[in-house]
Amino acid sequence: MTDSTTRVRPGHSGLRTVLSVSTAAALVIAVAACGGDKVDSEPGASSGGAGAAGDCGTVKLAVNPWVGYEADAAVFAYVAEQNLGCTVEKKDLKEEVAWQGFETGEVDLVIENWGHDDLVKKYITERKVAVDLGSTGNKGIIGWYVPPWLAAEHPEILDWKNLNKFADKFKTTESGGKGQLLDGDPSYVTNDTALVKNLKLNFSVVQGGSEAALIQSFRTAQKQKKWLLAYFYEPQWFFDELELKRVTLPEYTAGCDADPQKVACDYPPYDLNKIARKGFADSDSPAADLARKFQWTNEDQNLVSKYISDEKLTPEKAAEKWVKDHKDVVDGWLAAG
Repeated sequence: MTDSTTRVRPGHSGLRTVLSVSTAAALVIAVAACGGDKVDSEPGASSGGAGAAGDCGTVKLAVNPWVGYEADAAVFAYVAEQNLGCTVEKKDLKEEVAWQGFETGEVDLVIENWGHDDLVKKYITERKVAVDLGSTGNKGIIGWYVPPWLAAEHPEILDWKNLNKFADKFKTTESGGKGQLLDGDPSYVTNDTALVKNLKLNFSVVQGGSEAALIQSFRTAQKQKKWLLAYFYEPQWFFDELELKRVTLPEYTAGCDADPQKVACDYPPYDLNKIARKGFADSDSPAADLARKFQWTNEDQNLVSKYISDEKLTPEKAAEKWVKDHKDVVDGWLAAG
C-alpha cells in the first residue's frame, strides 16, 4: 500500500521504497533498497508466452510485501492456474521495483496498487508501457491507530491536536527523547515524517520493519497496556482480532498532499486498482481478461488474509478454500464477455 504523494515514502506513503535503475548492455533493474528485490531482463524480453491467441502461457505476477496483496495474488493465481491452465510466476517485489518490470517485460501484473501518481505518470502516461485495468473492489485506508484500551481510557488521544500532551507517554528507547510513531516496512507509502514535522508534533517516526511487526506491537500494547501510536491500514484482517482506533488527522482535501514535503493533512481514500504491462493487457491471454474482471470486497480479502496469517494456511490452500466457498464470484470472473 503506498501513498501516491510520497515517492520515497517517508514512511509508508512512504510505505514503499524508491529503488534505483541501472542500465547496461543487458538491462538490469537493480536491487531494492531493502534488499532481495530485483527485476532482471534482457532487451526485448517478452512475458513468457502470455497472450498467444487465447493461450494463457506464463503470467508474471508481482507480489508486494503485505498480506492483503498476498491474498489477492493467491486467489488470482489459483483461478488462473486451475481454471485457465496458466502458469503463474510470482515475484516478490516492492512496489516501485514491480512497476519498473513493466518496461523490461519482467512483470505482467500488479494486482493491488495504492495510488502512486508519480509511477502512473512515468509508466502509463509518458512511457506507455503499462495500463490501468480497473478497480479490485477494495477500498484502502491509511492512518494512525492506537490500541483499544488506550482509546477507551484516553479518548482525547484520538484527536491529533492532543498528541503532544501525551508525547512523553509514547517515548521508547528508539524515539530519541520524543514520542514514538511506529511505521512498518520502509517501502510502504507514508507521509508520516512530513506530517510529524508540519503538524509540529513532538514525535519521531521509528520503522517497525514489517506488517507482522506492527501487528505484534499492537497485540503487546493491548495486552500490557502500553502506549502505542502506529501507522496501519485497511483492508486488514487484524481488525477482526483487535478493534484498533484511528486518530483523526486534519481533513484530507484534493491537492493537500501535492507537495510531499508540505503534507499536513490525512491520507486520501484509496480505490485500489490493478496495473498491467501493456503488452500483456493487449494480448489474447485469458489471464488478462481475468485480471480485468477480478473484483472482490475488503471482507473477501480479509478472510483470505486471515487464513494465511492467523490460520497459517499456505497462500495456495487459503486461495483454494476461498474459491470453493465463493464459486459464484469466481464464475463471474470467468464468464465470457
